[in-house]
Amino acid sequence: MIVVTGGAGFIGSNLVAALEARGAGPVAVCDRPSDDGKWRNLAKRSLAAVVAPEDLDAFLAGNRRAIAFVFHLGAISSTTERNVELILANNLTPTLRLWQWCAEAGVGLVYASSAAVYGDGTQGFDDDPDPAALGRLRPLNPYGWSKLLADRRILSLARQGVRPPRWAGLRFFNVYGPNEQHKGAMQSVVTRNYPLAAAGKTVTLFRSHRAGIPDGGQQRDFVYVKDCVDVMLWLMERQDAAGIFNLGTGRARSFAELATALFRACGREPAIAYRDTPEDVRAHYQYFTQARMERLRAAGYDRPFAAIEDGIADYVANHLSRADPFA
Repeated sequence: MIVVTGGAGFIGSNLVAALEARGAGPVAVCDRPSDDGKWRNLAKRSLAAVVAPEDLDAFLAGNRRAIAFVFHLGAISSTTERNVELILANNLTPTLRLWQWCAEAGVGLVYASSAAVYGDGTQGFDDDPDPAALGRLRPLNPYGWSKLLADRRILSLARQGVRPPRWAGLRFFNVYGPNEQHKGAMQSVVTRNYPLAAAGKTVTLFRSHRAGIPDGGQQRDFVYVKDCVDVMLWLMERQDAAGIFNLGTGRARSFAELATALFRACGREPAIAYRDTPEDVRAHYQYFTQARMERLRAAGYDRPFAAIEDGIADYVANHLSRADPFA
């Protein structure tokens, strides 16, 4: 049995779909699928169990011999959540508890970290596990801090020999793709603006407030969720790839390019306007993120990542434009 925490969420439900398609065995999801209509992300799936987060410890104990691998994607992922105690209770504590359980049970684990650990990017985007490098990182919000705390503790435990037989942490960059509908304001720019682009209406992006960078020229490392799933499945099968890895494409693209690719995928001419970045986010707004991918490549992952033009074209043709857009 494979356990996927956060399995009703965006990345998690795409992973569950891929595991089922691969015939990887029974899959148990730990989540609250009633929240925000997330159950729709799992409506097509055959599941061994759906476990509430507060019941996970008992489920693990009762199925210890049956569980072969754990993907831990469950978390409060909102970068605007300011209840630090709530974030730590949902992000840090369960991650460390699962790490300990997997280490003791001899079960492989892949868990979700985040590119939010890099803060404003002034220290770069290098997934260097050295404690000194980790100590220089300054996340901009409690979510990023909770992920950095987990990474630090996990790397410390791994150095002490307290670790699962196979493990990896993944620092996801800007992921887009199917099953985002429940995320509301946290949806990707692609998902949020598809109805406008498909109708040939104007898409509005943030204006640049930095000299030398044009409006819409702010850049992110946009990565298609299907590529993220491919990496996770690859890590599950590897016996020798362990560590914390960035998960992006390694190539930053602008929001203007992203919006243009969306219009093109919809068969429309680009119509883009700009508005001021809100004052409450302007001071900490990132103008550039780009994953360094050398460590994952050195570990043996050699498959290409979809350019935004190709990823968005697939997303529109096979999901957004269909009556049933879910993976």
